[in-house]
Amino acid sequence: MTNKTQSFQDFLLNNSVEVNLPAFAVDLVLALVLSLLLSQIYKRFGESLSNRVSFSRNFVMITMTTMIIITIVKSSLALSLGLVGALSIVRFRTAIKEPEELAYMFLCIALGLGLGAGQRVLTLIGFAFMVPPIVLRGWIHQGFSRQGLYLTVSDKKSNKSEKMLEKVTSLLSKYCRYVNLRRLDESKGGYEMAFEVECPNVDSLMKLKTALRKESPSAEVMFIDIKGMSA
Repeated sequence: MTNKTQSFQDFLLNNSVEVNLPAFAVDLVLALVLSLLLSQIYKRFGESLSNRVSFSRNFVMITMTTMIIITIVKSSLALSLGLVGALSIVRFRTAIKEPEELAYMFLCIALGLGLGAGQRVLTLIGFAFMVPPIVLRGWIHQGFSRQGLYLTVSDKKSNKSEKMLEKVTSLLSKYCRYVNLRRLDESKGGYEMAFEVECPNVDSLMKLKTALRKESPSAEVMFIDIKGMSA
């Protein structure tokens, strides 16, 4: 039994692969270029209500970090086993509110995994096939999208989201010619709802703002220009 244990330990310690530094440098540059390109695509064609510029700044770090980790781990079986234990300790609690954000983050991780595993050609081919549908969908959506506003109504002191949703929707129907509910988040401490709206004129917009303030004085009301979402 002792001999088998010793043999397994020797296998873990001696089973390592030398990292090709020139190839590693090339993959690192590719990870940088692809993540920067992906961030520009996300800022230009993304549909998230959050700050796309701020979120896209993480793409380079996520892609390159994933690639470095995979490159180091694949060189040693002992390190790969240690990584499993490390990830069981670390907990990520980043608030991902929209599926699109999660999809782009997974794409960054996929790029890092592919380049870190030495699958440079497959990674480039996969990225090349994924970009055109994303761009095409963005062009189509922007061609049919309305040039309106994003409205967010949030209150951290109230949990009556159902009643407020009914009241806010009623006010929006009164002052806006187009209303589309994009997101509704509810927690024990409050709620946050986001709409895509289009008001006929500035006067209707100001009346809507006043009515929302009167309906819920503690709520935070914010209007964002759709065109300025990626600025």
